[in-house]
Amino acid sequence: METVAVIDYGMGNLHSVERALTHEAAPGQRILRTDDPEILREADRLVFPGQGAAGDAMQALARRGLNRLLPELAGSRPFLGLCLGQQILMEHSDESGGVDLLGVIPGGVARFPERSDAQGRRLKVPHMGWNRVQPTGEHPLWHGLPETPWFYFVHSFRVQPRDAASVAAHTDYGETFASALARGSLFTMQCHPEKSAACGLRLLNNFLRWDGDAPDAPQTP
Repeated sequence: METVAVIDYGMGNLHSVERALTHEAAPGQRILRTDDPEILREADRLVFPGQGAAGDAMQALARRGLNRLLPELAGSRPFLGLCLGQQILMEHSDESGGVDLLGVIPGGVARFPERSDAQGRRLKVPHMGWNRVQPTGEHPLWHGLPETPWFYFVHSFRVQPRDAASVAAHTDYGETFASALARGSLFTMQCHPEKSAACGLRLLNNFLRWDGDAPDAPQTP
């Protein structure tokens, strides 16, 4: 039996993520929502979701001792960071008055600036709703998806990785921002696959069957 652990630190709609993964799980895969360090250490795959503020999330992780454990586990096996889970893997966020994060991926997290679209209409923050994701190159998690799939977003902050080669996809919202990152067996997305209908389920399906083998930097076709 393969264990897919959904990291439960009390932030976000974990039930929806768990339910979507259960829907896509292969025979012999067990989806388990947990904050138990020993179970997380032994899990075959890890999913790190989240919603809310970075400061609250770091406090919640620290109370469980996960702020020390997760940097050790990220990249050691197939690891999927979603929404706030992507942001928390960076080094620092401007949210919550400025907060240090887990430091797994070099770079920071900053709020969207006030911007307007091409017609002069003010773009609302948070960025909320459906938007296209433009992959930068090949990756196993894009398998079977359209060239520019639609995903559902809800966020006011976006990641700003220092290494451009780690960007697995871009999205446009008044600016072009990194909406997915990839490095070895680590893959992260700003969107919510569990709320993204067929495209989201396909991506989760791909993750559940991914062996974690991927180039450190997405390769441009």
